[in-house]
Amino acid sequence: MSKRDYYDVLGVSRDADEKELKGAFRRLAKQYHPDRNPDDAGAEQRFKEVNEAYEALKDPEKRAAYDRFGHAAFEGGMGGSGHPHGFGADFSASMSEIFDDLFGEFMGGRRGRPRSGHERGGDLRYNMEISLSEAFTSKTAQIRVPSSVICDSCGGSGARAGTAPTACRTCGGEGKVRASQGFFTIERTCPTCQGRGEMIEDPCPACQGLGRVTKERTLSVNIPAGVEDGTRIRLAGEGEAGMRGGPAGDLYIFLAIKPHEFFQRDGADIFCRVPISMATAALGGQIEVPTVEGGRTRVKVPEGTQTGRQFRLRGKGMPVLRSKTLGDMYIQVEVETPRNLTRKQKDILKEFEQASTDSTNPESSGFFARVKEFFDGIGD
Repeated sequence: MSKRDYYDVLGVSRDADEKELKGAFRRLAKQYHPDRNPDDAGAEQRFKEVNEAYEALKDPEKRAAYDRFGHAAFEGGMGGSGHPHGFGADFSASMSEIFDDLFGEFMGGRRGRPRSGHERGGDLRYNMEISLSEAFTSKTAQIRVPSSVICDSCGGSGARAGTAPTACRTCGGEGKVRASQGFFTIERTCPTCQGRGEMIEDPCPACQGLGRVTKERTLSVNIPAGVEDGTRIRLAGEGEAGMRGGPAGDLYIFLAIKPHEFFQRDGADIFCRVPISMATAALGGQIEVPTVEGGRTRVKVPEGTQTGRQFRLRGKGMPVLRSKTLGDMYIQVEVETPRNLTRKQKDILKEFEQASTDSTNPESSGFFARVKEFFDGIGD
């Protein structure tokens, strides 16, 4: 049976670059791998065919020869190394990444620990609550964080002072062991050292061989002006210490802004609801309101102001994070209806009502005029 064209085997064009070749090979090798297709002779043959094609095309010189002479360029097949299954001499190298992908999936996505044994420490989270005023002005806070730190007794090695870890006898310090299965070799994490490549024969008594102990640390946190609810601040290297001298993780501080008595925030803008008397709304006047930075300001209320009217105070809002600009403040007035009136006050209001005209209350007069027209139309 004549051999298929190597480019057709991999499903690529003849001008495919190295990246396309490698991607096609990885995809097909995983698809037809014998471990995924047990007792399937067709899949095993396809697996060999894919490998043979990639072995020829990944090497520039072999590829040039194949492009010129076809399969005749490789008399004796691709088994020039004498491999009984027709794989090239660097079969293991070309398949190493496939094994990582394949067995990573078989083992639930787990990968072996770093060969050096220096595992990175875990990240920590710290929740902090601050006031709106502190978010406005910025602040430096002191926090106490319990976490794992490097053991002073062993310096993080995990071994008793004066001793040192030794290479694992099972894997020779490699962190992995190999076993032959059929026509290929499988690499697995060393079961003795769990992939670290080293063993501690005399553990440090202070940390029981972990290279770290738990302590409470005091850290300073700079909170910039303008932070919002949910802002995350990262302190690199302030998380848990790594195992046996490994790098530390990070500390993440999550900020929450306490509700304010007067203000509501929307980004850099501040909103404040202010009730005013009916007399102030009708006659006009001035009101004094607080500002987010802790001061106060006056707002002029024109006569005839209605409930819901907003007054904008430019530059009186929150700072924009990492910027010199400020948002605005919006004052929304609500006209308060008088309650608990005295007899005299009631008499004055009745007199006022009797003296009122449509122009005094244009909105209500206009509304009820339209209502009357509506009902008159129904009666017709």
